[in-house]
Amino acid sequence: MRISRRVALALPAAFLAFTLGAANAQGIKIKIGTEGAYPPFNNLTSDGKLEGFDIDIARALCEEMKAECEFVTQDWDGIIPALQAGKFDAIIASMSINEDRKKEVDFTDKYYNTPPAIVVPKDSDIKGVTKEDLAGKTIGAQGSTTHSTYAEKTFTDSDVKLYPTSEEYKLDIINGRLDAVIDDVVVLDEFLKTDDGACCKIAGTLTPIEEIYGPGIGIAVRKGDNDLREKLNAAIKAIRENGKYKEINEKHFSFDVYGD
Repeated sequence: MRISRRVALALPAAFLAFTLGAANAQGIKIKIGTEGAYPPFNNLTSDGKLEGFDIDIARALCEEMKAECEFVTQDWDGIIPALQAGKFDAIIASMSINEDRKKEVDFTDKYYNTPPAIVVPKDSDIKGVTKEDLAGKTIGAQGSTTHSTYAEKTFTDSDVKLYPTSEEYKLDIINGRLDAVIDDVVVLDEFLKTDDGACCKIAGTLTPIEEIYGPGIGIAVRKGDNDLREKLNAAIKAIRENGKYKEINEKHFSFDVYGD
């Protein structure tokens, strides 16, 4: 689901800048933080290029705003502190809008919303995705995510093991060191389409808890940056109305990821 961290760390720097378009008359320039390790939403290719749904949405928003934008790659567990420190101006990295994060950053409206799911080995005896189904099992999740929060609060009779990236939990379930993993259903489905993912199957999707997952995925900006937040909201609305969002959605998925 993500490229190896070794590839990302081998790049000249953690900062990867891509000019997305000429600045408008006011010279709007925006730095966008993303992880680059969460396919099919954002991912670094082996030659250091960013791709994925988040990236295409970001490019479309920048084009709509007539802004000159750059991407900055940042490890997930430091992405909010990096925004607060001014390393970039907005985070477009499949970040769920929830109350804990809203204490640290401001969010735009959602730009997609898909449910979490559980993946298990194909020969697993796990029959469902309830607390009881997973009791006594070891569950992998990426740390500092809504999925890890859900796992730790819900699967209290399980051993929840946290990883810096999803690439690492995937390696452990492939090699038989985990009984299950939790993540976004789209991310897990993409993993199952790979050769390595042939090991596993989706045991089921989960009903998101509102207090953990919030209303969906949004763009984070620094507290009080209402001007940028409203520009992004207007751009999200515009690409939803002019067909650009639909075009990007259909490029990556066979269903509507915007949600209800």
